[in-house]
Amino acid sequence: MVAPEQFGFNDQTAKTNTFQQQPAEELTSPMRIRDAARGEFHNMVNILKSHQIRVLVLASKSDQSTPDAVFPNNWFSHHLQDTLVLYPMLTPNRRAERQPALLVDMLKGLACNPAVLDLSPHEQDGMILEGTGSMVLDRAHKVAFAMESPRTNEQMVHEWCRRMGYTACFFHAYDTRRVPIYHTNVFMNVGDGFAMACFEAIPDRTERTRLEGTLRDLGKEIVPLSFEQLYAFCGNMLHLRSQQGQTKIALSQTAMDALTQRQCEQLARYGELMPIPIPTIERIGGGSVRCMLAEVFPRRTEQAAA
Repeated sequence: MVAPEQFGFNDQTAKTNTFQQQPAEELTSPMRIRDAARGEFHNMVNILKSHQIRVLVLASKSDQSTPDAVFPNNWFSHHLQDTLVLYPMLTPNRRAERQPALLVDMLKGLACNPAVLDLSPHEQDGMILEGTGSMVLDRAHKVAFAMESPRTNEQMVHEWCRRMGYTACFFHAYDTRRVPIYHTNVFMNVGDGFAMACFEAIPDRTERTRLEGTLRDLGKEIVPLSFEQLYAFCGNMLHLRSQQGQTKIALSQTAMDALTQRQCEQLARYGELMPIPIPTIERIGGGSVRCMLAEVFPRRTEQAAA
């Protein structure tokens, strides 16, 4: 996780992220916005730790403006084979978030010595792929789910899959204004045994059927989401395992409140639900709990995590 030391409304990303909202009247000053986001961030860290989830916090840059640094899963991903991938980002102030040297030092403290796959130069050619925001990964079966948007280039998805040994499931999904949903991990999530997605956002029946079929073939219990739940960030969850081996599902309080009792019961079969209140980060940043978490895999626990 990366602390939101410069958090604020990002004008550069707002052009493609329709989930971002201008600050409410009670948060008119940049300082109030930052203070609210910092409070939500540290509360989230404490909640995760209280559930025995190990949390590593990387400081955000102090010499550059990085209002979205709290969403680190877009600039890197780490993988069980100890590969670190760096990604091509759409906007200049998001490209500034990358801190590979500090991240590698942190990973070495986990007995890792990652091989780095740097895809970031592709951003100069407009070939964008924003990490596990652009791609929702079934790591166990090596399937990458991705949908086209200004932040997710189809050619880059297939290139990533070729380099990482994954199979791509690519499709198109739109919000209620017929605008491409900016990140796949807002539209859907995939856990161990379940998957959630807003299928009605996919207008092409063939693509919708293919997505549903792929998830079923992977043995997932499918939990469909409505558009209302999509906007409540119900797609933006992450399946976690505690240091004691217990399964947990991290989601925002906004998402928790939007789920039906039936959906909660379905999810509870796969882990304890951990609702986390982050209203400022969600409203102004346009991302939620999953966006704030970038998974890392210590070498000494590699077999257990698999």
